[in-house]
Amino acid sequence: MALLYDEVQAALDPLDEPWEAVFVDDGSTDGTFAALTRLHAHTDNTRVVRLRRNFGKAAALAAGFAQAQGETVVTIDGDLQDDPAEIPRLLAKLDEGFDLVSGWKAKRRDPLRRRILSRIFNSVTGRVSGLRLHDMNCGLKAYRAEVVRGLRIYGELHRFLPVLAHYRGYRVTELPVNHRPRPHGRSRYGLERYVRGFLDLLTVSFMGRYRHRPLHLFGSLGLVLGFFGTALLAYLSVLKAMGDAIGHRPLLTLGVLLVVVGLQFFSLGLISELITSHNEERATEREHEREHVDEVLS
Repeated sequence: MALLYDEVQAALDPLDEPWEAVFVDDGSTDGTFAALTRLHAHTDNTRVVRLRRNFGKAAALAAGFAQAQGETVVTIDGDLQDDPAEIPRLLAKLDEGFDLVSGWKAKRRDPLRRRILSRIFNSVTGRVSGLRLHDMNCGLKAYRAEVVRGLRIYGELHRFLPVLAHYRGYRVTELPVNHRPRPHGRSRYGLERYVRGFLDLLTVSFMGRYRHRPLHLFGSLGLVLGFFGTALLAYLSVLKAMGDAIGHRPLLTLGVLLVVVGLQFFSLGLISELITSHNEERATEREHEREHVDEVLS
């Protein structure tokens, strides 16, 4: 940790701007917290957050974001693979008008298997989310503080911070950064994390695109299924009118099933719209109440 702090200090001190380092210990058992305690005792711009156990990277990031006090927030992994010397370039990119700048490990120093899985993951994420980045999950990122303070991350959603920001209307870009070989330990990322990540991608995409208009999704599915079901039943009705027996035909069961499932999807969309509308009205009422209280107290 001391080495990481020294590298960050060497990168930021020439900028002649005040800065602080927030270290998050996610329940480590290898003496990390003791090292952070010593570092905190010898520096005046470090803060240390210790989690009771390893709750995952999303929880660690959320804890760090909650403690950050500056107008700009930069995240960097503690394994020393991300190069702190790249931080000034990320900050300069923010000054061009962007709200989030994600690092892109153009020359990634990881095993071949992980590079292949990462490339597949980033490709699928870009197609599903509509945000095309080469490296969605790079730990080295720079944010305007308003971006991270408006995000709620949990589970594996830390992989999709650029997507979450993009759906909220923030301007997102990426910048090639230096990536170094891992000096100690080994990565614990396996295939199962990419599977969970794909499921979280579906969650993020649904919440980002249809959170305020769920009927557009469920209603569309219902209409499509209902259309095909009705078409099948109409076809069978014509056959029945021509004297053919249709009671034993599997198409009859399929047609009825499609119509019923289509109605269920459409009904689910309507119910979701009612819930969404109710929650938005409640949020608006609470906002008005806070405004009223502010006026009274002032």
